[in-house]
Amino acid sequence: MYPVLFQIGPFTVYSFGVLMAIGFYVGASVSARDYERRGGDRERMWSFLVWVFIAGLAGSKILSLANDPAAFVRNPIQQTLSGSGFVWYGGLIGGFLAAWFLRRSYHMRFSLILECTALGLAIGQAIGRIGCHVAGDGDWGTESTLPWAVAYEKAIVGWDYPPGVRVHPTPLYEAIGYTLLFLAMLAIRRRGYREGTVFCIYLLGSSTVRFFVEFIRINPVAAMGLTQAQWIAIGLALGGGIWLVMNPPVAARVGERPA
Repeated sequence: MYPVLFQIGPFTVYSFGVLMAIGFYVGASVSARDYERRGGDRERMWSFLVWVFIAGLAGSKILSLANDPAAFVRNPIQQTLSGSGFVWYGGLIGGFLAAWFLRRSYHMRFSLILECTALGLAIGQAIGRIGCHVAGDGDWGTESTLPWAVAYEKAIVGWDYPPGVRVHPTPLYEAIGYTLLFLAMLAIRRRGYREGTVFCIYLLGSSTVRFFVEFIRINPVAAMGLTQAQWIAIGLALGGGIWLVMNPPVAARVGERPA
């Protein structure tokens, strides 16, 4: 793996940061284009998403620190400023809260924001997971002898397995799952379902991918045999599923308010 792309004096460019930035750019571009397609201002959406992205990074880091308070107490500055240790669900929650609080100042309808960001979230998440794989960000899987198993010997997060041990490249599993979800949502969006449908499908699809990948990841069990990420995935999937049951997908004109 290649956690560091290059160095120029004290300046270091990390592969994870580069792919995270690419993921944001691609995801935001898709979301802004979808917002414009629905009659919104593309530049306004871009400005809005920059703040949401910053809040997402903060939420991601906060949840990571909360998961390992002992490490934070030992070295709070290093843990806070480290280029690794970002938790996706913390980012999703942080971005969601920022979107909720900023919607009025940007004069944007919250349900439309969610609908337009669904596609961007999926493809951005897929690219971000490729960044995790390239950098070895500590989210690999259990030991494996499969032909595509990987040894993250140069991981940015400590690789403490003996030589010859390989593991499931779970970031790539997730990247494939989110890419397929993106393509599925793209096809569904073209059918013109009511506002909110695509975002709820994103919640269901992304949560399903994460829930099953967690069974072969190295994350610790939180309760009842499931990890923290699996419990969050269950909650998000239930939320998306309940909304779809209460609001069956029906064709709606682009830009039409939800029924």
